[in-house]
Amino acid sequence: MRVLHTADWHLGQRFQHGYDRLDEHRCFLDWLLETIEAEFVDVLVVAGDVFDTGNPPAAARKLYYQFLARLRASATCHDVVIVGGNHDSADTLNASATLLRELRVHVVGGVPGRFEDQCLTLPSDAAEPRLVVAAVPFLRDADVRHLISGESTEEREARLRNGIAAHYQRLADLLGHYREVGVPVLATGHLFAAGCGDNDASTERPLSIGALGQITADAFPACFDYVALGHLHRPQVVGQRPHIRYSGSPIPLSFSETDHPQQVMLLTFDGPGCPEVQALTVPCERRLVRFRGSLESVLEQLSTYDNTGFQHEAWAEVAVLPGLPWSEVQDRVREAWQNTSGQVRVVAGPRPLREQVEEAAAATPEAPAGPHLDELSPQLVFEQLLDAQALEPAAREQLLRTFDELLATQ
Repeated sequence: MRVLHTADWHLGQRFQHGYDRLDEHRCFLDWLLETIEAEFVDVLVVAGDVFDTGNPPAAARKLYYQFLARLRASATCHDVVIVGGNHDSADTLNASATLLRELRVHVVGGVPGRFEDQCLTLPSDAAEPRLVVAAVPFLRDADVRHLISGESTEEREARLRNGIAAHYQRLADLLGHYREVGVPVLATGHLFAAGCGDNDASTERPLSIGALGQITADAFPACFDYVALGHLHRPQVVGQRPHIRYSGSPIPLSFSETDHPQQVMLLTFDGPGCPEVQALTVPCERRLVRFRGSLESVLEQLSTYDNTGFQHEAWAEVAVLPGLPWSEVQDRVREAWQNTSGQVRVVAGPRPLREQVEEAAAATPEAPAGPHLDELSPQLVFEQLLDAQALEPAAREQLLRTFDELLATQ
């Protein structure tokens, strides 16, 4: 049984000023179809964040359905498993679930009303399963714990982690017996697992309050032969356990991800136990590049940039040392990239080079100390806002609970 694990497509993503990623996603999905055939893939697993928003644009939905329709003609792939992520709307994904099931596409947008509907036996039309999947979507706060008045942030986080672990244990109790008859068990997840080699949670939308509801590899029961994760955009192993992995995103989704490898994971199961895992590199059709430094240095980088070998023009983020009038900086940068004959386009910036601005501020004696906003969770920012309002304890607690509920819906 050969399974391909991918995640975090973010179809419909747009950069500022309306620059969409449709061409790159189309290239990726074309490559994915070819790879499924070439590698004789039996099952495709998408571990969340199919779309970038809960209400994706029509072009992104069309691309999604066209891909699934084309995959129906595959000579090898007999089943597709798609679970919702924190960017997805469960309702949007589930709206077509009944129809897609006829195409052997199994969609679990959110935790279903009937818990057992997360348990899939594949091939779906076979008398004897060759693979069993615990199709777990993004678990929202309300899916795994109930609000308790007066509990502390630490208590809420602990109950959230325990609730996630209990959810997987309940599925393990339902599916673990398959391993005894020689059928491997795969689980999905869209969450933040601690213990990664080099986690990049800062590039993603926080999943929950406080410590991001992070769990460890121990939260996944031993009966899972492979855990296909989504949410972190860099491919990585969790807790040095080679069977618990993030596939990463197939295209770089921000300029902070320009050094991430773009991969999908090809799994070969030979009965129960950790499958053979092979990372397949996704071809890059558009570079995301950063140009930083003095204005003259940035202009030189732009004018000499070589985009040979890439199907689409590179997109650049520009940060320039302050000093010159900003209107002049913008005009000269715009003129420089427009003269590159389609090699590169500046889609972010120019802006002041923040590192230099922050270093200068830190060197000023009266500069206020404290963490940068990027280092604070939404929960902590909101708590600091409440602290500044001098509220009564009961009112503060009520606002915190309401804010928790709001975060859980994102």
